[in-house]
Amino acid sequence: MRILFAGTPEFAATTLSALITSEHEIVAVYTQPDRPAGRGRKLTASPVKTLAQQHNLTVEQPVTLRNTEAQQKLADYQAEVMIVVAYGLILPQTVLDTPTAGCLNIHASLLPRWRGAAPIQRAILAGDTQTGVCIMQMAAGLDTGPVLSQVTLAIDNEETAQTLHDRLAEAGATLLMQTLATLDDCQQAATEQADEFSCYAEKLHKSEAIIDWHQSAEQIDRQIRAFNPWPVAQTLWRESLLRIWRATPLAETSSALPGTLIRIERDALIVATGEGCLQITEIQRAGKRRMRISDLLNAQTLNEGDQFG
Repeated sequence: MRILFAGTPEFAATTLSALITSEHEIVAVYTQPDRPAGRGRKLTASPVKTLAQQHNLTVEQPVTLRNTEAQQKLADYQAEVMIVVAYGLILPQTVLDTPTAGCLNIHASLLPRWRGAAPIQRAILAGDTQTGVCIMQMAAGLDTGPVLSQVTLAIDNEETAQTLHDRLAEAGATLLMQTLATLDDCQQAATEQADEFSCYAEKLHKSEAIIDWHQSAEQIDRQIRAFNPWPVAQTLWRESLLRIWRATPLAETSSALPGTLIRIERDALIVATGEGCLQITEIQRAGKRRMRISDLLNAQTLNEGDQFG
């Protein structure tokens, strides 16, 4: 098939890589314009653009697809289908209708649950035990189109947003290849979403990363895992921000105030929460690298009774 691909981050690059090695023809790759990144704020290409250029694919980086000129240029590629994965631009109806078979989207949730920008993190935050990937026929609404195919993945109790992201990216690429192989059948058998079961995966905000120690240990653990690798759960400690990368909820109880360091072990800090205790095993002090608690204790004196938050 003649395919237009539209995507921007690493999640999308996984799918593009699968398409490159397939029998399909990629007529052009659409991605977001280069953005400032890093400490030097240097203009940086998206992972999708980098991969496309490595394989000498045509790259388009329009600021918008709402104007007639951009829409005509897209139409000139005469694509049979457009694959959209975390592209970052709204596609007007004219664009959705341009490819012969329309536009397909890979979405990292079991729609209609977690429509929106951050389905991976929201699933972990909510304590979902499973999630998945859907191939959706794009419609005018936000992630509202009929579902052509889906695959379900379990979320274990140590899953981070990064590990789940990587598994879903691979699953989505595989599912897309299977769907394209029987596209006509999949489109005819597509399932409309039940809007009454939908929920919205709002974009992440840095303010959500601040730990409220009055929450339960399980809730804080989910927060830590959902915000790994960004924006990383954090708390105040000795008037500085301390990032917490890894922890485990414990069933043991404590009468200490939430946020109190109640026990220091060789490779862990045990902190009281609103319900249960949290065993912290990996942190990052402001301006420092990530480190295990055993390394922190070699460099820093901590005392039982110290307060976090």
